[in-house]
Amino acid sequence: MWNYKLFPKEKEIITKFGKYSTIAGIVLSLVGIGAFSYPFYASVMTVAFIAWIMIFSGFTTGYFTFISNREDWLGWLKTIILIGTGLMILYYPVTGIEAVGFLFAIYFFMDGFAGFALGSSMYPSKGWWIWLLNAFVSLGLGVIFLISWTSIQQESWLIGIYVGISLFFDGLTLLFMGNNFKKFDK
Repeated sequence: MWNYKLFPKEKEIITKFGKYSTIAGIVLSLVGIGAFSYPFYASVMTVAFIAWIMIFSGFTTGYFTFISNREDWLGWLKTIILIGTGLMILYYPVTGIEAVGFLFAIYFFMDGFAGFALGSSMYPSKGWWIWLLNAFVSLGLGVIFLISWTSIQQESWLIGIYVGISLFFDGLTLLFMGNNFKKFDK
């Protein structure tokens, strides 16, 4: 997967990357285990993180609208919508959890349909069935998120579990990458 020829040959950079990706991998794996263990708190923190990103994006948009074209009403409207939505999500986190759960459902449905399209276009080739399997799993997750959308307990549990699993496997990937770079370094 990784083409090592693209990476610099300096031993110091490779050593640092291996060390820091190992550390980041351990931290992300532990955070993923924590999120998996406490899914409600993980979903609240995920929604708060999204809200703060929206608020920061709103202020950034407002700043660039101010310095580039102060009369651009669409830039100001975007600023107000981003900041207002972010503040609303922080003030009403339950609604934010429901919105994020609905967005996850949409994402999984789109991923499932894309997997079907890719798998059927690759049909005679080797490994085409993996894309179909991925599509069925994505559609199943989309249905689960959509069914649980009306229950905040189920929705927050699902978001927390999903974020926890994702962080855990991202951490494992970084951990293995760091170990591979340590081997590559020698």
